[in-house]
Amino acid sequence: MKASRIVAAGAAAGITVLALSAPAFAHVTVQPEGTAAKGGYAVIDFKVPNERDDASTTKLEVNFPTDHPLASVMPEPMPGWKIDVTKSKLDKPLEMHGEKITEAVTKVTWTAEGKGIEAGYFEKFPLSVGQLPEDTDQLAFKALQTYSNKEVVRWIEVPQKGKEEPDNPAPVLELSAASEDGHHGAAADEDSDAESAEKTSADTAASDSAAGTDTTARVLGIVGIVVGAAGVAYGVLAGRRRSDA
Repeated sequence: MKASRIVAAGAAAGITVLALSAPAFAHVTVQPEGTAAKGGYAVIDFKVPNERDDASTTKLEVNFPTDHPLASVMPEPMPGWKIDVTKSKLDKPLEMHGEKITEAVTKVTWTAEGKGIEAGYFEKFPLSVGQLPEDTDQLAFKALQTYSNKEVVRWIEVPQKGKEEPDNPAPVLELSAASEDGHHGAAADEDSDAESAEKTSADTAASDSAAGTDTTARVLGIVGIVVGAAGVAYGVLAGRRRSDA
C-alpha cells in the first residue's frame, strides 16, 4: 500500500511539473521603445515569434486602427525584408503642425526576401509613429502572420477588459499619460538627456575643483615635509659642531 501511494504521489507530482513547465502560448505583440505618451511620437516594436517547427514566418501584415489614424508612420529598414507602406484617404482630415492631413497609413507589410523567421526564433519589426491620440488609452493593431507553408494566423481579436484573453489576440499598444510640463515621447527624452548632460557637466566641474584642491593640499604637504626634513638635518649638523667644539 505504501509503495502504491508513493508511486501515485510521484506520478501526480510529475504531471504537475510538466504542466507548469509547458511553454506559454506566444503571439504577436507590440511594445514601445521607452514610452508611448498620448499626443507624442514613439518607436514601437512588433515582436513576432515563429510557432511552427516545420515552417518559417515569411510575411507580417499590420493593420492600423481607422478610428485613431496616425499621420506619421515610418518603418526602419530591415535586411532580408521588403517593406510596403499602404496609405488611404481619411474620412475626416487630421491637423498636424498647422497643416491638414488627408491621408494616413492604414497598413504596413513586411515580406521576407530569404528564409524569414525560422523555427525557434523571433524578430522585432520597428516603426516610428505619431502623433499618438490623446482621447484613448490604447491602440489595437490587427496583424496577419503568414508561414512558408501558406498557413495564415490572424491576430485580430481585440482583448476586452474583464474577460479572458482570446485565442488570437491582436497586438495592443498601451498609451501613457502626457507629462505635466506638456512634453511628449521623444521630446521629453531629449529634455531628459539635456538635463542629464547639464548635471554631468556640473559634476565634472565639481570633481575638477575638488581635484585641484586636493592637488594643492598635496603640494603644500610635500613642501612642509621637505622643510621639516631640512630643519632636522640642520639641527643634527649643529649638534655635531657643538659636540666637536
